[in-house]
Amino acid sequence: MAVRSPRRRGYPEGLGGELIAEFLGTFVLLLLGAGSVAVAVVGLPGSGRQAEPFGPGNWLIISWGWGLAVVFGVYVAGGISGAHLNPAVTLAFAVRRTLAWRKVLPYWGAQLLGAFTGAALVYASYHWAIDAFNAKARLPRDQSLATYSIFATFPAEYFGNSWWGPLLDQIVGTAILLLLICALIDTKNLAPGSNLGPFLTGLVVFAIGLTFGTNAGYAINPARDLGPRLFTWFEGWGSIAVPGTYQWYSHYMWIPIVGPLIGGIIGSQVYERLIAPVLKARIGPNVAGRVPAEEVPTREAPRETPATREPLTGGSPTEFPTEERPSDGTPPPPAER
Repeated sequence: MAVRSPRRRGYPEGLGGELIAEFLGTFVLLLLGAGSVAVAVVGLPGSGRQAEPFGPGNWLIISWGWGLAVVFGVYVAGGISGAHLNPAVTLAFAVRRTLAWRKVLPYWGAQLLGAFTGAALVYASYHWAIDAFNAKARLPRDQSLATYSIFATFPAEYFGNSWWGPLLDQIVGTAILLLLICALIDTKNLAPGSNLGPFLTGLVVFAIGLTFGTNAGYAINPARDLGPRLFTWFEGWGSIAVPGTYQWYSHYMWIPIVGPLIGGIIGSQVYERLIAPVLKARIGPNVAGRVPAEEVPTREAPRETPATREPLTGGSPTEFPTEERPSDGTPPPPAER
């Protein structure tokens, strides 16, 4: 019989507690992720700690920063809500029927608010460095793509004004994310133990940053992009943020919202339809690497003797070596010498 731990009075239960977890987990995600970009873009150059311009080393800072941000965001919220921290994850799980549809919009709201608040705290910590960077470059804030990129994403210049390339990038990147998340949480597969799931999920994001990140900044998360984008719009980055227009692209802001939502469904359904059925079919008597039950050799059971017979009501087999326990539970009479 399962033993329930005593309920803590006043502790938010149900959906309210889950929304708090999603808010705080996404807040941590943005705080550490956008903070790593701030270090690479304005912190190191402006502090005198970096002599070279932005280069591959800075991209490693950003990739590791976002990967570790995911790790710790998931550790914060995972035990309560599952730590989606991403509307694409929430939608994909609802489509898989592992999350109630009534929770989708509330989760999205909590994630968006957490991302907005995390971006605000990063700005509060780095606005001196941001202003110094813009002053040195002689750029007004609403023309500073570099400082805007601390918070939200934009497409690579080689895409031109095409929306298809960045959209495909977001679909592919998020599909990879959800495919691997589904694999990491599937206990029928090789799901990691010892609470290593958050760490490996962070490595997935790190890997996506190394392989697809330069195309469009690997948002792969509508809340991670839209929340900070709205914040930068309020703080004066203007049309770079909303609607997402700069020299070589225009009206970009919808792409890191729609692309991840599509990609998340695709990635989760690829796993659900191609891998999960195989795993389900193999769970049973004919699991690969195991001998089927009907083929396991059997041995004749040893003949039972009074000396080895297990008492029906407990005790050791040698408690009554020559007599069976009486049915009324009283000890047998002493044996004659």
